[in-house]
Amino acid sequence: RKDNVFRDYLYLFAGIGPNYFALCRLFLCNMLNDRDVWIDRCFPFPASVPWRGRIFGNNAIFACVKGNDMAKKNQWKPGNMIYPLPAVLVSCGRVPEEYNLFTVAWTGTLCTNPPMCYISVRPERHSYGIIEKNREFVINLTTKELAYATDWCGVKSGRDCRKFEEMGLTPAPAGVVAAPIVDEAPVSIECRVKEIVPLGSHHMFVADVVNILADDRYLDPVSGVFDLAKAEPLVYLHGAYYGLGGKIGKFGWSVEKKKR
Repeated sequence: RKDNVFRDYLYLFAGIGPNYFALCRLFLCNMLNDRDVWIDRCFPFPASVPWRGRIFGNNAIFACVKGNDMAKKNQWKPGNMIYPLPAVLVSCGRVPEEYNLFTVAWTGTLCTNPPMCYISVRPERHSYGIIEKNREFVINLTTKELAYATDWCGVKSGRDCRKFEEMGLTPAPAGVVAAPIVDEAPVSIECRVKEIVPLGSHHMFVADVVNILADDRYLDPVSGVFDLAKAEPLVYLHGAYYGLGGKIGKFGWSVEKKKR
């Protein structure tokens, strides 16, 4: 037992007594392939639990495991564990005096045709009222370079500061909506609210995508292919920000026929 890792899972009965802990540890290491198993006392053997054992002379030592294997799935209360997620900067407001930025991770695609997406926002947030009134917003994808600003805009309120100015970001005109884009973002997705769905702690803004602005720095001049990976996109994973790893494959590569 090391730091209670095996608490509720591992039981030990040693008929040879507490002076043979070293032998018990050797047996457990051998059986469980774990060199970090430590035993500080003998445990009562629960007869109702499946067991595995070996015999050393006349002395029985049993290591007992709940279920079929030590690799047990833990049951947690219902919660949000869909990670990683994009950490985006959402911009809103019709006039410069109203412009604001806030960070959202509860966002994603809803439909391909027509193109639709969503953001889920707490009603108490400053930007909620702005979007509710104007029915427009922009989802700006973020990058490693924008990581600090992305976090800062998520913990500060637009009621107390001017986020564009504080973070040195540039509010630039969008193509269709009145809300500004973040000029430093590699992609800005202009959205028009279709429906507001109250869900609980968050309300979901269901939106039509009405325009997309993409930074030509990531556009291949020859092929015309947009390579967002070169922008080093930022993702959010269980309370922390990360960059992307290396490419593993492409869509459909698992069934792609090999070239002869």
